[in-house]
Amino acid sequence: MKELEQSESDLIAGLVAIIRRDLLLAWKRPGDAVNPLMFYAMVCTLFPLATGPSAEQLLQYGPGVLWVAALLATLLALNGLFLSDYEDGSLDQLILSPQPLPLLVLGKALAHWLVTGLPLVLMSPLLAMTFSVPSNVMGILMLTLTLGTLSLSMLGSIGAALTVGLNRGNALLSLLILPLAMPVLIFGARTVSLAVAGDATSAGVYILAAYCMFTVSLSPFATAAALKISNE
Repeated sequence: MKELEQSESDLIAGLVAIIRRDLLLAWKRPGDAVNPLMFYAMVCTLFPLATGPSAEQLLQYGPGVLWVAALLATLLALNGLFLSDYEDGSLDQLILSPQPLPLLVLGKALAHWLVTGLPLVLMSPLLAMTFSVPSNVMGILMLTLTLGTLSLSMLGSIGAALTVGLNRGNALLSLLILPLAMPVLIFGARTVSLAVAGDATSAGVYILAAYCMFTVSLSPFATAAALKISNE
């Protein structure tokens, strides 16, 4: 029993250590975190200028624009998920680590979401105001974006592992991830649109939550296998 508890504590310590390491690296390279936020803000603020000031029109297209911008901003930061580790040799150490590789890549994906996805979620209510989104919809918007961006970080880790070290990896990464990300985009934007119309949103939230749990459960193993294949 004590050995089992010790093993569990070691796994948790390894997960926390890899998250802390990636957060510290992100703190030293703030541009990696700021670029997706700037892209998200620019897309969401420029779109109303191009379509006109009509509140009804902005409210109609707002949820879709917010979600598409969040998807593209998340993809923008995915290519560097394993790239720096590949360049400085840390990736080899991760693969050879006594800690399970799926656990380590799960920690890296969670750290990526904390650096890119969570700030997008926190910024979304401010940007939603430019589309005249009612204040009572902000909670649903943040909840769906939380589930969606976490799913995208998990899915993106698979694509980043497959394309690590490749030239023009961003284009290939987008082609690999976009088909898998379409359900997240469709259900996320539709759920926010239903909330704006005053309709029930529980079905969309449940689907996004199930998809998020599915990606969190399976993507670390797929990412670990992709890293081993790419590193051979």
